[in-house]
Order: sequence, then structure tokens, then C-alpha cells
Amino acid sequence: MGKLSNKVALVTGGNSGIGLATAQRFALEGAEVVITGRRRDALEEAVGLIGESAVGICADASRLADLDALYQEVGERFGRLDVLVANAGIIRPAPGDQVDEQQFDEQFDINVKGVFYTIQKALPLLRDGGSIVLVSSIAHLKALEAHVVYAATKAAVRSFARSWAAELKGRDIRVNCLSPGPVLTPIIGKMGIGEAQFGAFEKQLAGLIPLGRLGRPEELANAALFLASDDSSFITGVDLCVDGGLSQL
Repeated sequence: MGKLSNKVALVTGGNSGIGLATAQRFALEGAEVVITGRRRDALEEAVGLIGESAVGICADASRLADLDALYQEVGERFGRLDVLVANAGIIRPAPGDQVDEQQFDEQFDINVKGVFYTIQKALPLLRDGGSIVLVSSIAHLKALEAHVVYAATKAAVRSFARSWAAELKGRDIRVNCLSPGPVLTPIIGKMGIGEAQFGAFEKQLAGLIPLGRLGRPEELANAALFLASDDSSFITGVDLCVDGGLSQL
């Protein structure tokens, strides 16, 4: 039996990167997996990669009506949730003196408001003894250039893990935070780094990481599985940094 056999898991932002790798790993471990994304084509492609146990539902985490519709469909299909991974998030790098209102609002709407209501609205479906994993970033621990707003949103996510863990302990629901370091995912391409510059960027970034390389999505998926499964049954409220030592050494 897999570590998530007979479990129903929801992974928001599960159509690419860490979310997709996590959904794939959960499916291999026996879970029925629901993934969300904002683009139907990317969602359908991801479902094909995950396999027959996957369901894709279009939803924007910043839109409360989308979340209501998401959980209504999950309830009708499965009747419950056992695992929630709040992974959906965006980054709009910019120096603090160049951040406009749209950049600020978009990041807080998805990364903070979206995560909060993703959790709140899941609670009626989430079974007692379930697990919640919130995907933050080591940006909440380190001052990174052009990440002033993004870092603040991820600090909020880390704080949510503590607060929700305290609020949900009476239901034996564990809430933990997963903080990735630099990982080779499509989000890097959304940071304005062109293909011609990527090799130099990766080399420079790898030089800052004690283990000498960027992480792989499947390595983050392994950590998410640990936090989601009974392997971490006596762990709640923690921040697990999966970053090659970048935030620690």
C-alpha cells in the first residue's frame, strides 16, 4: 500500500512545477488527486501526466467564488478531503521603489488571501486527522533582491501555518509549511529571465547554495509527501526548508 492509499488530496496550482510533481507523487502513493489551475489547457495536460486518479478543476485561488465552486465539486465527487496542499502562488520580482499597485495587489491576492481562503473553505470537507501543507518560500527568511513584496506574502504563509495549526489541533489536523529554495520550475521563466541568460543565472545561483545546485521539483514533492503522510504524524506548525542549505548555512 502507498503512503496515501485511500486518501483524497487537493493540490492547488497543480498544473506545473512543484505542484505538478507533488500531485504525481501523491498519485503514485495511492491518493485520488484533485489539482487546480487557471488555464484549462495546462490543467488538462497535467491531468494526463498524473494519470487516471487525477481530476483537474479550473480555479483562481484569489476568487472566492472559484473556491466555493471548487469545494462544491470536490464534495460531490469525493465527499471529503484528507490532504490539502496550498501551493498556488505567483511572483512578480521588482525593486521596492518600482512596485506598482497592480503588482502588489496581485501577489497579496493570490499568495495571501488565496491561501487563507483555500484553507478556510476546505475545513468543512477536511476530515479530522487530516493534513495541510502550505507552500511558502525561503524568501521569508532571507532578504533577496527584488523580492520585497513576494517575501512579505510568503512570510504571511509561514505565519498561517502556525496559527492554523493552533486553531485546528482540536481536530487533530496538522498544518505545516514547506519552504522551497531555488528550484528548476517554469516559474523561473516568469521572472523575466530569457533563455540566453538562464545558464549564467543558474550557475550564479547555484554558487550561493551549499549543495551547489538548484533543487528539482520531485525533491520538493518528496518533502510534501512527508508532511502530508503519517511519516510526520507528530509534526505540526513547522517550517521545512528544502533549499540545499541556502537559508541555514
